[in-house]
Amino acid sequence: MLTTCLPYRDSKVHTPVGRVRHEGTPEGEMLTVDGVRVYIAKPIVDYPKDKAVLFLTDAFGLELVNNMLLADDFSRNGFYGFNVRKWISNHTAEFTLPPLNKVIAWLEQQGVKHFAAVGYCFGGCYTFYLAFENRIEVAVVWHPSLLKVPEDFEHYLQKSHAPLLVNSCTVDVQFPLEAQEQADNILGDGKFAPGYKRIYFEGCTHGFAVRGDMSDPKTKAGKEGSFKATVEWLFKYF
Repeated sequence: MLTTCLPYRDSKVHTPVGRVRHEGTPEGEMLTVDGVRVYIAKPIVDYPKDKAVLFLTDAFGLELVNNMLLADDFSRNGFYGFNVRKWISNHTAEFTLPPLNKVIAWLEQQGVKHFAAVGYCFGGCYTFYLAFENRIEVAVVWHPSLLKVPEDFEHYLQKSHAPLLVNSCTVDVQFPLEAQEQADNILGDGKFAPGYKRIYFEGCTHGFAVRGDMSDPKTKAGKEGSFKATVEWLFKYF
C-alpha cells in the first residue's frame, strides 16, 4: 500500500500541522496507475509539484478505512497522497518494488523529482528497500515489520542517504525492544550522518499508529505524537 504526498509549508494548511483524526469518512479518490490500484488524497492548498511523499501502509491496505484517513490527514497537512496495493502476497523486493516503481515513474511524468517515504508496519520494509536504492530522500517508519535486524540497519548505514525517523513502541514482536536498541547502536549517536532519530511510545503496541485502541490514553497519544513528529521530520528534511 503506497501513498504519495507533497508538502506545503504555509500557515494556510486546512488542518493544524500534525493533527491526525481517529475516525471519519475518506475524502480522496481511487485511481489505477499502470495497473496499480491507488488512493489519492489531494491538499486543498498549493504545494510544490516537484516533491512527493510515498505513503506505504500496513498489510490491511486500501480495505482499511484508517489507512485512507491517514492519507487524508497528510493531505490536510499539505501533502498530496497516494495509496497503492499490489504486493501483499509476497514481500520480497522483486515483488514489492515493481508496483512502487510504476507509481514513481508515473509521478515523475507529472514533474515530481524528489521523493520521501513513510511506512507503517508492513510498509516499513518497503521504505527501507527504497532507501537502499536511494530512490527517496527522507524516510519515516512506524512499528516496522519484516525487517532483518541488525542486517537491514547495517545496510541502511552503508547504502542510504535518507534521514530516518523510527516510531517504536513497547510491545512489538516484529520490532522488539532488543531490535530497537540494536538500531540505535548502529545509526544513533551521529553514526548515520544524514540524520537518525527513534521515538519510543511507552505503553503502545504494534499497530498503534493505524489500528490502535483510541480509548486507551497512551495509544491515542502515541498515534497523535508519532504523526506530528513525522510531519515535523518531513518539514525539516524535505
